[in-house]
Amino acid sequence: MLSLGAPIALAQDAPVRIGLMLPSTGTYAALGAAITNGFKQYVDEQGGMLAGRKVEYFAVDDESDPAKATEKATRLIKRERVDLLVGTVHSGVALAMARVAQNNKTLMIVPNAGADELTGPLCAPTLFRTSFSNWQPAYAMGKVAAERGHKTVVTLTWKYAAGQQAIDGFKEAFEQAGGKVAKEMTLPFPNVEFQPFLTEIAALKPDAVFVFFAGGGAAKFVRDYAAAGLNKSIPLYAPGFLTDGTLEAMGEAGEGLLTTLHYADGLDNDKDVAFRRTYAQTYKLKPDVYAVQGYDAAQLYHAGLSAAGGDVRKQDVIIKAMENATVDSPRGPFTLSKAHNPVQNIYLREARGVDNKVIATPIEALADPARGCNM
Repeated sequence: MLSLGAPIALAQDAPVRIGLMLPSTGTYAALGAAITNGFKQYVDEQGGMLAGRKVEYFAVDDESDPAKATEKATRLIKRERVDLLVGTVHSGVALAMARVAQNNKTLMIVPNAGADELTGPLCAPTLFRTSFSNWQPAYAMGKVAAERGHKTVVTLTWKYAAGQQAIDGFKEAFEQAGGKVAKEMTLPFPNVEFQPFLTEIAALKPDAVFVFFAGGGAAKFVRDYAAAGLNKSIPLYAPGFLTDGTLEAMGEAGEGLLTTLHYADGLDNDKDVAFRRTYAQTYKLKPDVYAVQGYDAAQLYHAGLSAAGGDVRKQDVIIKAMENATVDSPRGPFTLSKAHNPVQNIYLREARGVDNKVIATPIEALADPARGCNM
């Protein structure tokens, strides 16, 4: 006959159930793969376990489609009964996921989406982020632009939340330091017809230009900016998404670009050296910021689960340990703010060939203001 303690023992022997809701098709597929690789690398380094328990993955392609996010997140939580929901890249999808996770009191870690709302008005005890808020790298670049003596700046981005939040972060720091954003320009996402804006920038003659673009659109913008000759007279600045994964496509036009981000090539700390070596050997790919964010998502959850002795039901214990953790990240150690967003160094990087080489740390331990968070 089984003792009364047997069901608990059996439950403890069961694998930890991880729901990976990330893009595996479409524009962001490579980012989803890097996050998944990073997460699994950390688990593999623990012998395929977290807090002594085997790990079982349940992967869903979120298709970067907010309209499908609620149904897919609900399926992972209700049908697959995941202990942890991990996702995603697209902010619109992440916002929908967060609402489902909160309604079901499910622990969730965001390994990329930078929407300020996730650690702002939507903040919750069960919601954590291991990446950044859109405000963080942009705010740091506003400080850098002012320190470099620029007085007037024109901004340009796609007209969507991430772009606007980045512009707002840059503008806050730049204008605090006495600079002025002379004009804010936007174009519909994912439009890449930049010529009218380049003509206007040439006519306005600002001291510098700040943009928020990523992926193929970023590469085309930089090439068009150089083709217009503007790179010779008006410095271009951006958060690191402009040049991460796009320098090869930019060619010579990208050389020397300055960007700000919480990760960079050449950080040269022991953790990063080991991480990059293992990642390259395992996946035959160059690790990037997305892989780091996935790696740290697993590392953060491991800290919480270890404090609970591997018992996923002790959610309060897991949350408290995650809140108090210092994550030994390849980006450099970071802690979490009260809103559960990384308090982290922001690096100034210079594009050299296909690398974004760290050249300075304009702000150490930068915390997002988490406006609207009532935790």
